[in-house]
Amino acid sequence: MQRRDIVLLVLIVVLAAVAIFVDLEIDHPQWVENLLFWQPEGARAIALRLGLDLQGGLQVLLAADVADDAAVSAEDMETARQIVENRVNALGLTEPLVQRQGERRIIVELPGIEDPALAIETIQGTALLEFVDTGGVYLEPGTVVSTTTGAPTSAPTDMGIPGLTPIGPVTQTTTTTGTVYQTLFTGAELEQVGSPYPNERNEYQIPFRLYENGTRIFDQFTTLHAPTSEQAVHYPLCIVLDKVVISCPGIASRIPNGQGVIKLGRSSYEEAYALYVQLHYGALPVPLRVETTDRVGPTLGEISVEQSIRAGIVGLSVVLLFMLIYYRLPGALADVALLLYAALNLAFYKLMPVTMTLPSIAGFLLSAGMAVDANILVFERMKEELRAGRSLRAAIESGFSRAWTSIRDSQISTIIVCIVLWLFGRNFGASMVQGFATTLFIGTVINIFTAVFATRTFVRLVFALASDWLASRRWLLGV
Repeated sequence: MQRRDIVLLVLIVVLAAVAIFVDLEIDHPQWVENLLFWQPEGARAIALRLGLDLQGGLQVLLAADVADDAAVSAEDMETARQIVENRVNALGLTEPLVQRQGERRIIVELPGIEDPALAIETIQGTALLEFVDTGGVYLEPGTVVSTTTGAPTSAPTDMGIPGLTPIGPVTQTTTTTGTVYQTLFTGAELEQVGSPYPNERNEYQIPFRLYENGTRIFDQFTTLHAPTSEQAVHYPLCIVLDKVVISCPGIASRIPNGQGVIKLGRSSYEEAYALYVQLHYGALPVPLRVETTDRVGPTLGEISVEQSIRAGIVGLSVVLLFMLIYYRLPGALADVALLLYAALNLAFYKLMPVTMTLPSIAGFLLSAGMAVDANILVFERMKEELRAGRSLRAAIESGFSRAWTSIRDSQISTIIVCIVLWLFGRNFGASMVQGFATTLFIGTVINIFTAVFATRTFVRLVFALASDWLASRRWLLGV
């Protein structure tokens, strides 16, 4: 073997070892998962991601909640889609899908969702945050109020944030019906919102920092109402989300730097995090209503996975058996390359990660069937050369070199089709087409490596070890 072949063989062995390590269903070390820098921090994992049709979940169709004759611009809907996508991604779900459908609708697919109500509230809420001067009146958390930015649009609803408690000693009074409270500034002045964390009383709070204008207003207000040494009651500044009071802390001192916290009392981490997501990713430019919801049960997914795995095993087994019987020793080497091909594909799906759906599995199975095409072209060329009286070495080299042009052109054609299908799925919301194109593309690229370079390296290795023995047993080469 040439030095180049030895290096390539070592590379193949290393890739095979890495692929097998990734494919194993084990708890991979945390330091290994931390190497996946392209995955979102905090959600890095070596795992096979299943789509909505395989693991179940929730499909939500959102529509612009405006009058039929009201104009809704494409820019506003695209901005709303991006905000919803950011909120959904922050929920930590596996490859959610958020795409526009028509002019006024957004479709959201949430695989593996555990709390549908909280997810819908998070992605749908307008999250209008206001810092409200109530004139020294303490308002109970959960109170629905009218402010100078507008009146509430509906009756009080369950905000999913129960048990909110105020900060500091404040006086409780009853809300006056019809009172319009002054909004000092809104969430538009939020420069940064931090992740929720528990305080010493194990109550979650969300830190925030304001922009310059908000900081100036906040400084003036807290300076004006900062307590003197004689005051026992702190002046309240209510924090209102979508016209519902979530906290009414008392001003304990002047706050000149525009930094503070929103205290959430006895809320759970999930509820606090949902509020953080809404505040962090801003308010929707147009209100959205849930038009339809569709729950996909995991039972359908389990049946689909079982049938897909069974079909894949049967298909691959038939292909492996055919190559072994018809092409004999070269077919056996091609089978080894095909197994390497399957291992590399699965490793890529886990590392990228690729969301596996039924169309994605179909793309993989199709690419696996196509993976032997290149080997068939090579082996048929080799047989033609051997029948023409060429030596074994010359037949092997000629088979690979003469078949390469046909292999290259066919693989490039498939890659172009995959790109077209992927762009079609992206532009028209056909996520199933995208999944099919993605796995077919990955399989085609890996096929170029395994079916040509890996198989050729294996054939050269066997020839270097047993060329004389094979020369007298040409039937092993399928001739």
